[in-house]
Amino acid sequence: MEFRSLGKFDDGGAGVFWSTQCGPSPWEIHPAGDELLHVLEGEVDVEVLPADGGEACMATVRSGCFLIGPRGCWHRQYIRKKSSEFYVTPGQTLHSQSEDPRLNV
Repeated sequence: MEFRSLGKFDDGGAGVFWSTQCGPSPWEIHPAGDELLHVLEGEVDVEVLPADGGEACMATVRSGCFLIGPRGCWHRQYIRKKSSEFYVTPGQTLHSQSEDPRLNV
């Protein structure tokens, strides 16, 4: 997995991400705002954990499609095949390797 920053956006940034390896990314959360993801190439499954403790939801995002990562919700990606993405993230990004990071708050 590799990231390339393209510029600052509020306290966060915009950039590109790409991976040739399949599998899950670490959990991440953005307390300050929604994150925009645009899959440029490939296909990913994005799992979102609702902040209210509800059941996780999963969405498949294919090349050319967008996804909004909701503010305050932990989410991670399962890379299905070689992928690249453009992202805009306002504010800080926190990461977790926990099975359910909502339990560690």
